[in-house]
This record gives sequence, C-alpha cells and structure tokens, in this order.
Amino acid sequence: MPHTEHIDDDESGRTSAEWLGLETTRALSRAGASVTVGSRDPSRAAPALDGTERVEIARLDLLDPASIDAFATRYLDSGRPLHILVNNAGIMGGELVRDARGYESQFATNHLGHFQLTLGLLPALRAAHGARVVNVSSGGHVLSDIRWDDPHFTAGYDGMLAYGQSKTANVLFAVELDRRWAEQGIRGYAVHPGIAFGTNLAPWITDAELRAMGVIDESGRPVVDPDRELKTPRQAASTSAFAATSPLLAEFGGVYLKDNDIAPLNEAPSAIAFGAEPVAVPGVEPHAVDPESARRLWELSDRLLKG
Repeated sequence: MPHTEHIDDDESGRTSAEWLGLETTRALSRAGASVTVGSRDPSRAAPALDGTERVEIARLDLLDPASIDAFATRYLDSGRPLHILVNNAGIMGGELVRDARGYESQFATNHLGHFQLTLGLLPALRAAHGARVVNVSSGGHVLSDIRWDDPHFTAGYDGMLAYGQSKTANVLFAVELDRRWAEQGIRGYAVHPGIAFGTNLAPWITDAELRAMGVIDESGRPVVDPDRELKTPRQAASTSAFAATSPLLAEFGGVYLKDNDIAPLNEAPSAIAFGAEPVAVPGVEPHAVDPESARRLWELSDRLLKG
C-alpha cells in the first residue's frame, strides 16, 4: 500500500492550506494510501481528520529547521518508503514577518521549509522506487520572479510580491527536482489549485474587499465559478490528487499543472491587480519554468539552509 506524506500548515482560522490539505488527505485515503499529516498543532488538526482512515498526525513547523529535521528523522527511522510527498503548506500576504534566521516568512515557509523537508526525506523517496513530489503553487506566481538581489525584502516589503516570489519558487523547485532526481524514479510537479478565498488563505483581507473582488456573495458565502478559478476546497484539491496519482503523468515531470492537466506556457506576461476581480491566468509564466533559474534557486536555497 503506498504511503503518502501530506504537509499541512496552520494559521489563524482554517487556512486554504488546511482545507486543501484536508481534502487531499481524504482523497488519497479513499484511494487506499496511508497518510502522514504534518501540522504545527496536531491536537488542532486531529478533529478535522477524525474518521479518515489510515491517517497519522505528527508535529511539523516549516519555519523551524530543527522541527523539520526532527520530523524527517522520525519518518526515516520508521523504515517506510515514501511514494508521494505533497508540499501543501502556504501563507499569503500580510505584514512582514521574519523567522529566527531573518528570512522573510513566506519564502521561508512556502519554499525553504518544503525544500529542507524534501531533501530530508530523500532516502524514503528513493526507497519507494517510484515517487512523486507535488508542490502546491498558485497563479500568483505571475506577481514576481525570484528577487535574486533581495529575496528577503530588506530594502522594502510588499506582501503580495513576497507571495508571488514564493509561488514562483514552488514551480522552479519542481522543475529542478525533476531534472536532478528523475533518473532515481522521483518526479516533481507544481500545482495551481485555483482560488478558494472562503478557505481563509489571507485572513487579513476584509469581507468587504472579498465582496468587491466577487469571491464571496452578499451573505458572505464563497462564490463557486471554476471558469474564474473560484473553486470549492474539494475542486481546488483535485489537481493535487491528479499530480500525486494519475498514470497520465507517468512520462512527464517538472511541469506546472492546472485543472487536472499540464498548463501551457503563457505567450505574453500576465498581469494581476490584487484587489480587483480575479483574472484567470491561462498557464505558467516563462520565469517560473526557466531551467537556469531553477538550478540557481536550488543552489541559493542550499546556501540559505546552511546559513
């Protein structure tokens, strides 16, 4: 029976990462996988997963390198192979927060924490003799390339640019992981789940702003309109499950997936004005799949982890 490592993260309220994680966990469990859920607060995650078969919960804080190492060590000590790793945790926008190393928190959580965890679990991924690593990205990657000269925003902060940078990093990580590890039977994928603002991904956005953006109605209920990428948590999680399990991807890796398919390369740069009505981004921006940038980010990430 395959073993899935699913990564979740807790913010105030129940976040988009939590909802997507919950729905992805349920889907993989129904398919017969044993699932380990990483959570900063296992006691808080447990009630949501009550009744889901073959699920265990372990503590994991992606802003704490020691917590990541401890989590990976516990898993490796279990001797189990790891067939699917879903790097799902995410935070979006808000005020500037730095971790204990001084790293900007969105880049540190959404990318570096997953990067460290994936490298830590590499022996278990190899032992599966056929594994997939799924990075949950976003159409928000169009907001920013990697800020090579200032990834931690020491010269002025913009929360949404920081979010965009972290989501670009998710895609580039999948591209380079696939290049490095495909010959070992480990394939990498990046996923755009869609927009599920009702899941409280960005709790700093007011209901008035969400109504103005057309993502909740006058009663405060999330608007579901997949043509505008507005999805239920279950719909949003479907592409993660597709990336993790579909035989259609057996010969493909290092790709950006959207709506249960490989997304095209955008021919012209996309523009998103945050606060306006969401605009569906047709595919992936060239900066997010550039192989040289992917190699450069891997090297930068490795240096940052070493301090």
